[in-house]
Amino acid sequence: MLSHLIIRDRCFEWGQRTYLMGIVNVTPDSFSDGGEFNTTGAALAQAQAMVAGGADIIDIGGQSTRPKAEQISLTEELDRVLPVLQVLRKEISIPISIDTTRAVVAKAAIDAGADIVNDISGGTFDPEMLPTVASLGVPVILMHIRGNPQTMQQLTDYQDVMGEISNFLANQIKAATAAGINEEKIIIDPGIGFAKNYEQNLEIFRRLSQLRQLNCPILVGPSRKSFIGRILNQPDPKARLWGTAAACCAAIFNGADILRVHDVREMREVSLVADALLR
Repeated sequence: MLSHLIIRDRCFEWGQRTYLMGIVNVTPDSFSDGGEFNTTGAALAQAQAMVAGGADIIDIGGQSTRPKAEQISLTEELDRVLPVLQVLRKEISIPISIDTTRAVVAKAAIDAGADIVNDISGGTFDPEMLPTVASLGVPVILMHIRGNPQTMQQLTDYQDVMGEISNFLANQIKAATAAGINEEKIIIDPGIGFAKNYEQNLEIFRRLSQLRQLNCPILVGPSRKSFIGRILNQPDPKARLWGTAAACCAAIFNGADILRVHDVREMREVSLVADALLR
């Protein structure tokens, strides 16, 4: 893994500190904040608050990926994300990622000012995604999943969950480089909660450091997820702040480079302390 990556004049120095990706879902149905930021004004205000709170990247998504989420049309996804991206790009200077599995959306978003493609399918849902990212010359986040959001929770039968995640990601790194993506621009994500049950999610945290052998920066998205709700007996995702903080600490101590979170200001404090202790 190269020691750094420059994205929109920002230098990400891997291993020096933990970076935070703030989640802005412009959807009516995401699991913890659906409908809150699906107007341009609300999304901009949230992104600006996250930048002020210490976000290093803002992640914009128009397609909910919660379990059982329905796939929306291409037109609807474009209509949700492009107006928000165009406004955000004028107002915030930090890198923006587009959370999509569609190459057409990825290209339109990059053209509108996004800097990174964040694909929950690891480039597997759309055969044009990896070649498109290569042609755009931007970084890509490849996540592990089985099935899709509608089917993934029935696909949690693993012989060795971490071994299989690692193999999948290794294959997608090869596919990405074969398509022409620079290896230094690939970030990997084990996909907490995507086709994993409660015990498997915990195992991913314990064995996260095994992904280091793939020589790519590691992103982890634990924020407000259901495994935290189960531990805390807390059905309200927004009431899982301290549980998320503990999961973020575990991720940092086991090798995460980027944390994808809803509560940026609080997780910035968590990561500052964890980094001071660890790094």
